[in-house]
Amino acid sequence: MTRVPRIPQKTLLSFIREDAPSGDITSEAVIGDIPCKAHIIARDHGVIAGLEEAETLFDAHGVRMVLCVKDGLEVDRNTILATMEGPARAILLVERTALNIIGRMSGIASMTRRMQSILDRAHSGCSIASTRKTAPGLRLLDKKAVMLGGGYAHRLTLSDGVMIKDNHLTLVPLETAVHLAKARIPSTKIEVEVETPQDALCAAQAGADILLFDNMPPAVIQKTLSLLTQADLRGHLLIEVSGGISEENLSDFALKGVDLISMGALTHSVRNFDVSLEIHKS
Repeated sequence: MTRVPRIPQKTLLSFIREDAPSGDITSEAVIGDIPCKAHIIARDHGVIAGLEEAETLFDAHGVRMVLCVKDGLEVDRNTILATMEGPARAILLVERTALNIIGRMSGIASMTRRMQSILDRAHSGCSIASTRKTAPGLRLLDKKAVMLGGGYAHRLTLSDGVMIKDNHLTLVPLETAVHLAKARIPSTKIEVEVETPQDALCAAQAGADILLFDNMPPAVIQKTLSLLTQADLRGHLLIEVSGGISEENLSDFALKGVDLISMGALTHSVRNFDVSLEIHKS
């Protein structure tokens, strides 16, 4: 997944239906059919994402939204992100859903940018990547946020690539699994999760294209890379590292020879970016 995806309007509108299945009964009861203006403001410092989705939602409800910054840009606290003008009821209907999207996506994008910056400072050549550890229904938003933060989205779904993991290998021998995958899906690169240097050598010899070093300490990763080089198996391989990696220890894994570091925390443990909407009369 290399292109930043566009989230379907149908998906975004389903979030409004979830929040207001019978409409916004409070606004409909107490707010007349009046126009108003509003703006969205950042209450944190970080990388913004989700404005495009917010604009789609407001536009679908007859609200004109003007973006003051673009998704993917880093902003300071109290930066005005967008202004809007339209029916007050429509703005109030969309408000919380739009802010939730911006807050979550900006939190993910900001964390991704921080993690990639750590890797860049280590001069390792590593890239940060996300995993499939996302909330059901939010994966496309989460993956887009990772990309806007400068990270690699990795597999969007199980249909996007072959990754032979530990539970597969409980049922099928490693060499057999690699050979079957190559025979049945010859145009797809084969990734194999390995936990020991011996498994890494076996997977590489079987023809794996990518090795995922899972829960390996940095010292074992270095040893495994050396063994692969000595066996003349390193040239064609892409090396991914995952498992037990946090912001605090990320730099320990930024080793020469590691191509990709994937972190589930980018999407499953993200801190929401604080953002608010302020309304004023036209």
